[in-house]
Amino acid sequence: MPEKRKTKTMGTSDRRSFLKKTVTVGAAGAGIALLPSSHLFAQLQSNGGTLSQGDAALLRFAAAAEILEADFWRQYNELGGIQDNEVPGGSGNPQYTQVLSNLDEDFPQYIHDNTADEITHASFLNAYLKSKGAQTVSLEKYRTLPGSKASGSSGALRLTNLMQLTVDTSWYTRYRDDNHNPDLDPNFRFPFAVPDLASGQFTAIPRTDDDLNPSDHLQAIGQTAAFHMPTIEQGGNSLYPSMAQRASSVEVLRILISIGPAETMHFQTWSDIAADVVSPPFAPLTDPTNGLTFPDLDDLEKKSVQPNRIMPQPCPFISRSLPRCSIIRPTLTDGISMNVVTFLTKMGLFIGQSKEFFAFLTDLAKDADSAQRECS
Repeated sequence: MPEKRKTKTMGTSDRRSFLKKTVTVGAAGAGIALLPSSHLFAQLQSNGGTLSQGDAALLRFAAAAEILEADFWRQYNELGGIQDNEVPGGSGNPQYTQVLSNLDEDFPQYIHDNTADEITHASFLNAYLKSKGAQTVSLEKYRTLPGSKASGSSGALRLTNLMQLTVDTSWYTRYRDDNHNPDLDPNFRFPFAVPDLASGQFTAIPRTDDDLNPSDHLQAIGQTAAFHMPTIEQGGNSLYPSMAQRASSVEVLRILISIGPAETMHFQTWSDIAADVVSPPFAPLTDPTNGLTFPDLDDLEKKSVQPNRIMPQPCPFISRSLPRCSIIRPTLTDGISMNVVTFLTKMGLFIGQSKEFFAFLTDLAKDADSAQRECS
């Protein structure tokens, strides 16, 4: 296996130590099933105060998103993460873990910690809703999808599908572009960093032990995962500040702007590793079984794809008459929840799910997007 490229001068643990370990406070899917329409309740009350209809809808959508995240991160952890009581399930797959560790020796720890974070986010949001007398979210009735049959998998049924992914890698160029912002340039199309990932369906985990060979095939599966992870996290990176603009309660605002930066920390970590995937010695790489190719972007000498430019480049913000600013983007709030549902669906994350699942998720998104800020 290739050694990690030598251009980095600091240890990965030093540079990315900000991903803290968290403690699991309950099962990701815990909660009472949401009734078909949250509009049945105009005001939700408990001894802890009141929660407006809009704030409850925002938190319910966030809880659903975190339950879905926890589901696919558990799949990654079972095969390529750290197996312990904090994130139980599975027994690890040594070959898959090795190809991830080729990219970064701390990869399994990062998977574990990211998984634990999403579990706590989901548990906290449902517990907070319950404390306010509000409906909580459970997706357990939709846990029907078969998972990996490779050695190390728990074999549990899943909410999400990691084995038929179409990954949009345009976020990679979006955050390196200093002249365009999707909020100001909605019709601009940022190029894909790995075009092949957007033109097929690829697995990010070994489906069976047959995927453990040949070695370049398994390495390509690991590198697909390494691009899928930041692709997901950059979505949460934008979701929370976008929803926060609709919150009425200061406490709900506090929740959204406190969880959001944790998603940004995840994104920054995985975007750094993704940069290695498109740099020597891991690129160029072609999967001999399906032709999926990871290009060497180091070879292009363009700022728009330069792998070591992992910080958000300053771009136009609010108005082009103002100076450029380094920001999270996009953060326009209109339709953000439905945009997330559409994004995840196009990714293939829900292939195999029922019509009822899509209707349920769509209702949650519409309710969240209908939330109106009730204070100035």
